Amino acid sequence: MLGLKRDKKDEEDGFSLNPFNNLEKTSVLQEARTFNETPINPRKCCHILTKVLYLINQGEHIATTEATETFFAMTKLFQSQDVTLRRMVYLTIKEMADLAEDVIIVTSSLTKDMTGKEDMYRAAAIRALCRITDSTMLQSIERYMKQAIVDRNPSVSSAALTSSLHLMRSSGDVVKRWVNEATEAASSDNIMVQYHAVGVLYHIKKTDRLGVSKLVSKFTKQSLRSPYAYCLLIRIATKLLEEESDGRDSPLFDFIETCLRHKSELVIYEAAHAIVNMPNTSARELAPAISVLQLFCSSPKPTLRFAAVRTLNKVAMKHPAAVAACNLDLENLITDVNRSIATLAITTLLKTGSESSVDRLMKQISTFMSEISDEFKIVVVQAIRSLCLKFPRKHGVLMNFLASMLRDEGGFDYKRAIVDSLIGIIEENPEAKEAGLAHLCEFIEDCEHTVLATRILHLLGREGPRTPSPSKYIRFIYNRVILENAAVRAAAVSALAKFGAHCEELMPSVVVLLSRSLLDTDDEVRDRATFYLNVLKQSNKALNSAYILNGLNVSVVGLERALHSYTQEPSETQFDMKSVPLATQPLAEQKAAEVTPTAKAPDKVAATRQDIYAEQLAAVPEFQALGPLFKSSAAVQLTESETEYVVRCIKHTFTNHIVFQFDCTNTLNDQILENVTVQMEPTEGFEVLSYVPAASLPYGQPGITYTCVALPEEDPTSVIGTFSNTLKFLVKDCDPNTGEPDEEGYEDEYVLEDVEVTISDHIQKVLKPNFAASWDEVGEDYQMEDTYALSTVKTLEDAVKNIVDHMGMQPCERSDKVPADKSAHTLFLAGVYRGGHDVLVRARLALDDGITMQITVRSTDETAAEVISASVG
Repeated sequence: MLGLKRDKKDEEDGFSLNPFNNLEKTSVLQEARTFNETPINPRKCCHILTKVLYLINQGEHIATTEATETFFAMTKLFQSQDVTLRRMVYLTIKEMADLAEDVIIVTSSLTKDMTGKEDMYRAAAIRALCRITDSTMLQSIERYMKQAIVDRNPSVSSAALTSSLHLMRSSGDVVKRWVNEATEAASSDNIMVQYHAVGVLYHIKKTDRLGVSKLVSKFTKQSLRSPYAYCLLIRIATKLLEEESDGRDSPLFDFIETCLRHKSELVIYEAAHAIVNMPNTSARELAPAISVLQLFCSSPKPTLRFAAVRTLNKVAMKHPAAVAACNLDLENLITDVNRSIATLAITTLLKTGSESSVDRLMKQISTFMSEISDEFKIVVVQAIRSLCLKFPRKHGVLMNFLASMLRDEGGFDYKRAIVDSLIGIIEENPEAKEAGLAHLCEFIEDCEHTVLATRILHLLGREGPRTPSPSKYIRFIYNRVILENAAVRAAAVSALAKFGAHCEELMPSVVVLLSRSLLDTDDEVRDRATFYLNVLKQSNKALNSAYILNGLNVSVVGLERALHSYTQEPSETQFDMKSVPLATQPLAEQKAAEVTPTAKAPDKVAATRQDIYAEQLAAVPEFQALGPLFKSSAAVQLTESETEYVVRCIKHTFTNHIVFQFDCTNTLNDQILENVTVQMEPTEGFEVLSYVPAASLPYGQPGITYTCVALPEEDPTSVIGTFSNTLKFLVKDCDPNTGEPDEEGYEDEYVLEDVEVTISDHIQKVLKPNFAASWDEVGEDYQMEDTYALSTVKTLEDAVKNIVDHMGMQPCERSDKVPADKSAHTLFLAGVYRGGHDVLVRARLALDDGITMQITVRSTDETAAEVISASVG
């Protein structure tokens, strides 16, 4: 009795005693020789077979020879009539079917068992037999399988039907001949037999769309006993509806809707789930499904309540108004004893609730936040963030709640979710900036996570100087210099420097504070302090903008490669930063890496897509003299995906050239293409210099061909054009089976879609965190200004989107977000023009009868300013 109590306690503590924990493969296989002893000891043999099964399922590697010896020894156990032992033998046969050789030796024994009178053997024997049978032997047992499918014993019939489903993968043609037996089984009174029979019939006919439609139509008209069969029919009907053009007018949708009134809760939920997950459903079509889920919310069964609230939670993302009718039932679930249900209920309410209910919801959430796990707390945090973006005026209440959660106990992921939410709210809602920064300043006073502290300091350095009273943040930042580790101290020094660079009145104080870090114990902190001090003492706005407020936007991998190349070949000329490729992904679009407190920093920065392209192009001799790669476009399809030749184009822009990369795939298995090129006919001014052909294009293997085009020299502002393309190649017919081509071939060609070179192909996006400083830094030397009437757009949002898409530049300071109910807006764009010239655009938009735009372009190069300004007109 004491032993039982101890075992129970160990189980509760998570230390369940596993009798097979320290099994040795060798000793178990030695024990398997016991199978040869007479008389057979069923109890002992069962125990040994259990050990063998345990080893296999734990992933222990058993060699073919060892598995075969054990398998043949096990065949002796068929002499025993012990039911438990026989069923263990069947299980082991199934598991060892792929490990041992000559397993078909037991076919006759299994056939005898499946056709015998002992019902305890028959079902398991069928499953084992079908596991070891291949397509050549299946015909010999086909007669027995047909009989088993229509057998009166439900377990035998179900075993035969499920085995048929497995056999469909290898011997589909044979199983298709059993359609009559499966149809007969579908009228069985047993719910599992009926379910499996419908499944088999569907898999037999699933390649025949008309056959599947008839199958569904037949079963929807007759009443099935099995709720599982109804669930399967609902899923098949949903799949057919997705492919049909009739949509909600189809009888299939009517069938799914009638299932909402079925007596089985399983079928009702399946029908409701199918309706709410259909694309493009209207509120009227959703209504009956929502009503059913609403009833389930008050069910005494926790599983039904959970299923209903989880489904409503998903629906609320797309159709919050439709779920709003369930708000009263959802509020009752906030106090549910199951905390998973309570959390889902509250997050659903946060998506569907009105602005007036926010305060009440926050009070209700606070009552149980301490009782749920961090995982569910993160779900709540994300829902609160969405609610804050939905109701911006409620940011005060919601941010106070998030701040109180920050002060509570919790793990890194939970704290990071809250910080991410606060930062997201600050960035989306300018009115929330000061309150959000104040909450984050309080948090870093006690923050134990370096990653979060450095991120908040970076945000303070970017946003703090532009607040009405920036000086109040200095204390919080300097405290980090005194109290924290080296990584946080370095981030704090950088943040202080940004305050000094942006706010002239604070510069003397910042210089004093930075000078105290010159003797820091960490070299990174000392180096940053020294660098920033020297830049600030110059009192030069251009230097402040270039080296403090707006950092380098270069590819780290490209910078490393350029510096290495420069050191390998000594030169008297200075290293030119314009030779370094730009970072292809602006900082604002980079997602925070999944960092854990114990995560090790990567030894090497991962190469971007453009770095990979640069390396590939550098390996082509014809392109080595083109200089550094400036930009690579996204791939554009030049053919339909179903055509015989599939071609897509990627444009690689260099200083004075564009290289067109064509990725070609041959989808014909009886042809091999050789000497494949894409002949281009450019518009005036562009000149095709060379072609790099793909030597061979076998079936299904992608190949690459390049075309190099020189940009216009006489008129540098002419940078936009359309190119017509023709795929040219030598065709050689080949044997589809062997792939051996004929010796002789013939020339052929294939017309492709046109390729357009737009202004965005010549500009690389660059983020300027402080646009005003960059605007002053570039200066008025090359400034172009003009006014346009945008007649094709009706709203400021559309105008902003069209301008950003057309220019291919990076929106700065969140100016791509147009505040609600505004009749005027200013859009800031930044980029680098081909050749490394900075380009800034300020577009002032006014909404009256139409939209008027005043656009100002500044650049460090006159040609770049002219090109950008002309592209708008």
